[in-house]
Amino acid sequence: MNRQTPMATAIWQSPSLLRDAALIVGGSMVIAMAAQIAVPMFPVPMTLQTLAILFIGLSLGAWRGAAAVALYLAEGAMGLPVFANGASTAALFGPTAGFLYGFVAMAFIAGLVSERVTGQSLFGLIAAGVVANVALYVPGILYLDAVTGLDLGGALSAGMTPFLIGDAVKLVIAALIVTGGFKLARR
Repeated sequence: MNRQTPMATAIWQSPSLLRDAALIVGGSMVIAMAAQIAVPMFPVPMTLQTLAILFIGLSLGAWRGAAAVALYLAEGAMGLPVFANGASTAALFGPTAGFLYGFVAMAFIAGLVSERVTGQSLFGLIAAGVVANVALYVPGILYLDAVTGLDLGGALSAGMTPFLIGDAVKLVIAALIVTGGFKLARR
């Protein structure tokens, strides 16, 4: 299978531990900032957290993207207010914790699918984002079902259905940004 270069390494070509560390730390900071931005939307407001995670996964690749999200979770576990609405440690045990842990899979799978399957095209990146969103929803919905007493249908209605439109919009935006980054890298 032909492996594609992630956008970040196409732009910053000299491989080094310093480059990778900077990309991972920078990625965690982007996610933390995006988690604080709420956009009014119907039926629920949305944060830009998943947009940032898709962007990080698609642009850094599977391993660096997952490492950036893992660092983000570690920052929250240490008490830093990096999660949505300035939340920290307690969010890792609340009803939406499955989504927080699913973010690691989301970034990893977005990067992996774009590196190994879909490549750098807009539609390929959108396809990678769709698969990555599924990887987010599975642990999120299952955890929500397990800890809230909702049945699976109720967990889907509460934890997925209201977010589908916003997630589709964020997915396309992330793919457009990364496609633009690849065009910049080719110049």
